[in-house]
Amino acid sequence: MTHPPHPQHTPPVVLIIPTLNEAESIAQVLAEIPANLVSHVIVADGGSRDGTVEIARGAGATVIETGRGYGRACLSAAETALPNAILVFMDGDGADDPSAITCLVQPIASGTHDFVIGSRVRGRSARGSLGPHQRLAGFLIGLGTGVLYGVRYTDMCAFRAISRNHLLALGMRELTYGWNLEMQMRAARFGLRTLEQPVDNRVRLGGASKVAGSLLGSIRAGSRIVTTFLRLALAPKPNASSMGSS
Repeated sequence: MTHPPHPQHTPPVVLIIPTLNEAESIAQVLAEIPANLVSHVIVADGGSRDGTVEIARGAGATVIETGRGYGRACLSAAETALPNAILVFMDGDGADDPSAITCLVQPIASGTHDFVIGSRVRGRSARGSLGPHQRLAGFLIGLGTGVLYGVRYTDMCAFRAISRNHLLALGMRELTYGWNLEMQMRAARFGLRTLEQPVDNRVRLGGASKVAGSLLGSIRAGSRIVTTFLRLALAPKPNASSMGSS
């Protein structure tokens, strides 16, 4: 989905939506995107077989087919985005409210922060939209990052914003479900100015969550998150000049 360009003094905002079988929700998600703010929408598809790709293209989004891996989809889309853009990541299931894109982008556009992450814990969550295990995971990860880096997160929400330049400089390596945590840990390690913004969380519009929708999905995602945390926690502390190399 492409909209008229922003004034030259405002960085372009590129919305990245990783998808895998989101045909029931993607059309409504794309319809709700604020056209006056978002310059370009990239749907990064991981192998949908339910018509997600065709629906997204029909709605005007740029679609890239990346192969499996949540992190791979996000990174592939970021690499193809406009230079100097502010990147916003949002899931395609309809749980994130696109109207909150403004509060994620504004601190970066104004120059006060480098990385803004939505917190569903601090916002309002519809009944059944955020499970106790997700709240607990966010709390435990927040404790860990607080001890390691002095940065306390409350959530690992996929809804977040960061400049393309900063993201690519972080040296992201995790290509599956540890992507969100790796971004948060690397941002803290390298001293990015980070802000959590309360965001509302809705019940997904259709389908089942690839993570919380099954026991096996939860186990797989949980193992990747734990592995990612340990890998970064045990890595040597980077020098200020080594951003992106660890």
